[in-house]
Amino acid sequence: MPPKPVTVRVVTMDSELEFAIQPNTTGKQLFDQVVKNIGLREIWFFGLLFTDSKDFPCWLKLNKKVLSQDIKKSLDQPLAFKFRARFFPEEVSEELIQEITQKLFFLQVKDSILTDEIYCPPETCVLLASYAMQAKHGDFKEDVHRPGVLHHERLLPRRVVEQYQLSIDEWEKRVVNWWKEHRGLVKEEAMLEYLKVAQDLEMYGVNYFDIKNKKGTELYLGVDALGLNIYEKQDKLTPKIGFPWSEIQNISFNDKKFVIKPMEKKSPPFHFYAPRLRINRRILSLCMGNHELYMRRRKADPLDIQQMKQQAREERTARERERQRMQTEIALRQQAEKDRKEMEERVKSFEDTTNAVKRAVEEQNRMANELNDRRLQAEEAERRVQQEREEAEREHQRMMDRIQYEDIQKEKIQLWRLDNPICSWVQDIEKTRILAEEKAQEAQQKENEARQLEQELREANKRVRFCAIYLLPKIVLLLLWKILAETKIFRPVHAFISKYHEFCNLLSFTDAKFDSV
Repeated sequence: MPPKPVTVRVVTMDSELEFAIQPNTTGKQLFDQVVKNIGLREIWFFGLLFTDSKDFPCWLKLNKKVLSQDIKKSLDQPLAFKFRARFFPEEVSEELIQEITQKLFFLQVKDSILTDEIYCPPETCVLLASYAMQAKHGDFKEDVHRPGVLHHERLLPRRVVEQYQLSIDEWEKRVVNWWKEHRGLVKEEAMLEYLKVAQDLEMYGVNYFDIKNKKGTELYLGVDALGLNIYEKQDKLTPKIGFPWSEIQNISFNDKKFVIKPMEKKSPPFHFYAPRLRINRRILSLCMGNHELYMRRRKADPLDIQQMKQQAREERTARERERQRMQTEIALRQQAEKDRKEMEERVKSFEDTTNAVKRAVEEQNRMANELNDRRLQAEEAERRVQQEREEAEREHQRMMDRIQYEDIQKEKIQLWRLDNPICSWVQDIEKTRILAEEKAQEAQQKENEARQLEQELREANKRVRFCAIYLLPKIVLLLLWKILAETKIFRPVHAFISKYHEFCNLLSFTDAKFDSV
């Protein structure tokens, strides 16, 4: 019965692969299967990383079987590996040949910076974020990349965002300002520029290990493309001691003790101690791989590397030609679009001018019609005025004829009166009649005045008689009444006065009239 295959899951920086391997499959066979699937030829930089049974990260050994290595297994889960860069180049622009290699390094370094595995100053973080946006989105476009479009992008480490009191919009504005400077960079060039900036960071490409010196002081050992460095526990940026590969004669370990022997004989060996034997093996493996690449860089490139570089140059040249062609075509299209817009503007301007002329012609026609109507009205009015004037002239002529006729008649009558004596006598009679009427009116007026005077005279006589007959005796009686009231003969006098009142009543005088007088 054939052995049951085992499922393996390999996660790269931009994809996820699954394979079914046999129990006797070696690490190299699995590695070759992965690089074949992703089309990678610069395989010496990469390796397969897994977690062992004690949760320590380890690199898969290519010369051993996969299942014989201490890989952490989960129930009903495939074996998990990460395809990562194990060794880093000294100069990315010269050593990274393939686009897929540049892309994998770009994604891994970017992730390490964003997770703060590689320390990056805030200003450099903003610059790198702008290159990342250029690589992902291309040239910045005002109409496409509106404010807020980068809010969901992972641009900066959390440490940088929390270090300064700046809002997301302010950080975005700073990134966009740099992004605008990268116009024209294609995706591959933007990624390469990102790596050129990142390779100058102190922690770029360094693998750190916890070690102790002879005195038991905790330190860090850093392994990178140029050699070994010893760091203090509080500072991973500035090495305390450095051992370039060119100055190291030998590296070895014995159990947990690790020895670095310098090339110079007078320099004593440097000893340090790792917490586990497995860590020393991993340190030695990294040192051997970095040293091998260090020596290879300083030799002539092998034929396959030369072919790869030549092919890469040809591809870059072809891409450059294609880009220039595209830029030329874009420029032509932009010019054609500009010409089209200018033509549309001209046509629109011509249409506007035509419409304006049309409106002016219509206005002129309207004004001409109005003027024609006014002219007809003026002619009609002039005709009516002429008729009225002629009629007035005829009427005037008739009046003048009538006046002339009357004047002639008056002259005839005047002549007739002068010649006829009866007429003169009639005139005298008329004058006498008018004079008599005036005299009669004056006599009537004088008669009316006489009657009025007569009436006034009667009234005066009445008043005089009243005073003589009635008022004066009554006053005397009143005085007498007052005098006799004080005497004993009051009663006979009272009878006399009563008789006198009756007499006054006979004369139609009343007490009320007496009182008013």
